[in-house]
Amino acid sequence: MRETEKFRGLNGNLMAFKKEVEDADKVTFVGIPGVCSPFAELFAYVIRDKESVFVSKTDLDTTRKIERTPLGMQFTEEANPSSSVVALLGGLSMPQYEVNLADVQDMVKEILKPSGKLIGLCYMNMFEKAGWDEKIDFDCIINGVLNGEIYKRD
Repeated sequence: MRETEKFRGLNGNLMAFKKEVEDADKVTFVGIPGVCSPFAELFAYVIRDKESVFVSKTDLDTTRKIERTPLGMQFTEEANPSSSVVALLGGLSMPQYEVNLADVQDMVKEILKPSGKLIGLCYMNMFEKAGWDEKIDFDCIINGVLNGEIYKRD
């Protein structure tokens, strides 16, 4: 894959994702509960006019809608995981979660509609570090780099 553009900050990250899915009617996020799920809710908020669902790891029986509620984006009722866009979240590739790459590839084949788009959403080059960028046929990877400072009183 080759770099095509840069963005700055969290808003740039969210807008890059929104642009990538602008033609989709539904997005299926796949990730690790507790680690990736808040990011799925955040990205789903940016595309709140579209249907969004979340799959835990590769367990399609866990698929839930992500809907706007008075408390923000929340997982609600069971849903169909089949979608025109599948967004794999970087936590899937972290070794401590023991997600099998072959299981991810099989799941994507099952739920990604023909001529759909496979997107990687990660931070700190997680897919590259795990080698998944070479083993999964992503259409696009949106990688954010987090920098920060801590300030304290003297």
